[in-house]
Amino acid sequence: MKAPTLSLLLLASAALAEEGFSIRSSDAPATIRVELDGKPYTDFRTDSRVPYCYPLMSPSGACLTRHWPMNEDFKEEERDHPHHRSFWMSHGSVNGHDFWSGKRPENAPRIALKKVGEIMKDSFTVELAWTAAGKTHLTETRTYAFRRIDERTTLIDFTSKLTAADGDATFGDTKEGFFSIRVDRTLRQKGATAKGAITDSEGRKDGDTWGKRSNWVAFSGPDEKGEPAVIALLDHPSNLRHPTWWHARDYGLLAANPFGIHDFESRRDKQRAGVHVLKQGESLVLRYAVVIHHGSLETADIPVRWEEFSKQS
Repeated sequence: MKAPTLSLLLLASAALAEEGFSIRSSDAPATIRVELDGKPYTDFRTDSRVPYCYPLMSPSGACLTRHWPMNEDFKEEERDHPHHRSFWMSHGSVNGHDFWSGKRPENAPRIALKKVGEIMKDSFTVELAWTAAGKTHLTETRTYAFRRIDERTTLIDFTSKLTAADGDATFGDTKEGFFSIRVDRTLRQKGATAKGAITDSEGRKDGDTWGKRSNWVAFSGPDEKGEPAVIALLDHPSNLRHPTWWHARDYGLLAANPFGIHDFESRRDKQRAGVHVLKQGESLVLRYAVVIHHGSLETADIPVRWEEFSKQS
């Protein structure tokens, strides 16, 4: 049998090196680039008031999250809610400052990158500061870990440690937050090309999922290439007030929010029910997951994905 040539061995080594996830530092607008099998999967970006990840790619090669405002040349999408940036986390009231919509420019609330921490083959960590009115209200250590479950399914395991910095940090009771995605046009229920559906872990559908508590919520439907797709958010049992409430909208917003009780449950207690206070130096650890699947809601097995995720410490 003829021995393989050096060029063949080098090609084989390069192919093996590209298998699975790989992560590296990158130039603007991407601070960190994540690839799967040598192809773009997502970028961690810091060119906005809050950091975010864009795109989120399906195994079909389609992006499952919105393109605008990250891509200003993309003409096929509505220009609403410019603060909805693909996959991000922020909140509408931290010590009274709006980190969600940024409608109070005089306070200039930002979630700023302070340091890129350890970058591994399939995970990375960043250090962030939630700043407004000349004060750091929260410091955050955030880790993104990436896993391929099978050829059609990937999972992003997200962990955030939030620490009250310059004094106490009060998370206000508002529906405007928290751990969020904004899905692409065809996965929505509202819009010219909308063909999607919403389902939660309790079997509720579409508009009935809004403001309800559940382990997970999924958007399903055709992706931008017309192929079946699912994108789901999972709430970990260790999280504050699990199972969380969900801000699930027909125009494509999906957010896990443990603080918005007043809005979600139509409470009359002056927006205090969902308030959570961290004393200076105290920390809150929250863990979520994003599941991306090329296929139907049935083949995605989201209940199984959640059971697996829930058992991880």
